[in-house]
Amino acid sequence: MIALNLSKQSNRFKIRNSGKLVAITGFFSLLLCLPISALFIIALGGDFESFYHIATTIMPSATWTTFLLLLGVGLFTATVGTSCAWLVTYYDFPLRRTLQWMLMLPLAVPTYISAYAFVEFLSYTGEIQTLVRAIGGFSSPREYWFPDFRSITGTIIVMGLVLFPYVYLSVRTMFLLQGTNILDSARVLGATRLTLITKVILPLARPAIILGVTLALMETINDIGAVEHMGTQTLTFSIFSVWLNQSDLAGAAQIAIFLLIIIIGLIALEGISRGDRRFHETKALSSNAIIVRRSITGGKKWLALVLCFLPVLLGFGVPIFILGKYALSNFSNVISQELTTALITSLSLGVVAAILAIIIGLLLTYTLRVTNLPLLNKVVRIASSGYAVPGTLIALGIFLPLATFDNQLDSFLKATIGISTGLLLTGSGAALVFAYVIRFMAMAEGNLSNGFQKISPNIDMAARNLGRSRQQVLRTILIPIMRPAIISAGLLVFVEVVKELSATIMLRPFGMNTLATHVYDYASQARVEEAAVGCLLIIAAGIIPVVLLLRSTQH
Repeated sequence: MIALNLSKQSNRFKIRNSGKLVAITGFFSLLLCLPISALFIIALGGDFESFYHIATTIMPSATWTTFLLLLGVGLFTATVGTSCAWLVTYYDFPLRRTLQWMLMLPLAVPTYISAYAFVEFLSYTGEIQTLVRAIGGFSSPREYWFPDFRSITGTIIVMGLVLFPYVYLSVRTMFLLQGTNILDSARVLGATRLTLITKVILPLARPAIILGVTLALMETINDIGAVEHMGTQTLTFSIFSVWLNQSDLAGAAQIAIFLLIIIIGLIALEGISRGDRRFHETKALSSNAIIVRRSITGGKKWLALVLCFLPVLLGFGVPIFILGKYALSNFSNVISQELTTALITSLSLGVVAAILAIIIGLLLTYTLRVTNLPLLNKVVRIASSGYAVPGTLIALGIFLPLATFDNQLDSFLKATIGISTGLLLTGSGAALVFAYVIRFMAMAEGNLSNGFQKISPNIDMAARNLGRSRQQVLRTILIPIMRPAIISAGLLVFVEVVKELSATIMLRPFGMNTLATHVYDYASQARVEEAAVGCLLIIAAGIIPVVLLLRSTQH
């Protein structure tokens, strides 16, 4: 009882001495939660007839398609990612050292760019069908059969080839931490190769596999460019279509709520699958982290090489080859005014969003550091969960509140001082920046939180005892120490903004183009070759987080 009272008094003291900081942090946290709240309000504002039409004509087929896509991508990424992680971690074969980092390169290719490249690669004029005609002596597509790649199967392959590194990275990290002693012990006890895989490897790797698959499925749900180009009618694309093509904002919000329930289910499933399982390494068993790789001889070493190289070739090599070929053939028109404008816009939005995300992220994480209040911690966690919500849902939740604010402000100023502000937020790109900050706050907050955890609280206490205010401690002591974490957070947010498509399509002001929408507009008109340079610029930006991952996972 005494301990409980002391704890309550300590919390009151922290709140009293950090009142303004807590209030500001709470305000920004609630502001970041605005889109989800707005979604429910918009959805409830729709009429029953519209809801019935959507529920009976759109949602059944879109839900089934989304389920098949998630199932296919989940199985694909789990199989490819786990297999590659197993081979490069526990076996020695030609080019293993090179492949262990090359297997992360497909992460640099956004799903929509992968779809554009593969459709061109497998089209009638593409390299594969050209080779088929040359070998078979065909002169017309009617003379031979070739599968239609624009299908649910093709979409699964396209997305799986660029998303499997999520599973590869998490599983390989787990394998490296686990070491080989457990596997050696199982072999000594007579475990066959099949028993080793089913009874030891997969149970140990299951938490890492599920984590990687969950991340891949979040990206799958968020995608809008690839599914549209591949002709796959998912729930995410249905939101986009119902809102923009049918002008039914409430109907789009109703689909969004259903999709949000699926996302919450995925997150819950990941938590339930882990349950109370924990995998620990004791100090006495620290030698378990030593990896003793087994050499592969004969044809098996070349099979291992092919199995690990093929995903890199298809997931990264094919897009680079196709887009590079188009860029070179269209070299005279590489630096167009339209592309330059889109590049400058993307860079500007990325820099502004990154700076705001860092500022708000520092505010949130530093407040938690100095107060450590459980309720505030939960609010911040919810506010930083935007990455789990597709950009389409965030855009939908942002649009109505900001548009309403724009209209009310414009009417008020017209009536009072005769000045029209127009669409101050939704027409200037401010809504886009707001959406980016909400969507990618998790990246900034996560990096900054990790940075703060590496700094002893004693530094804060010492500075406070010497008369420094909390603002001075943060500005003059903690921020300089955390510079690497701040730079990493800013870079990750910046790159994600450059790549982001779904929210940008729905919130961009008339006449504004980013690199992503520039590429999307050309691809929608079947003019991918004219968007090749923009695609390559986005991929080049996407390599930045891959390099950061490589630096943090060197083994």
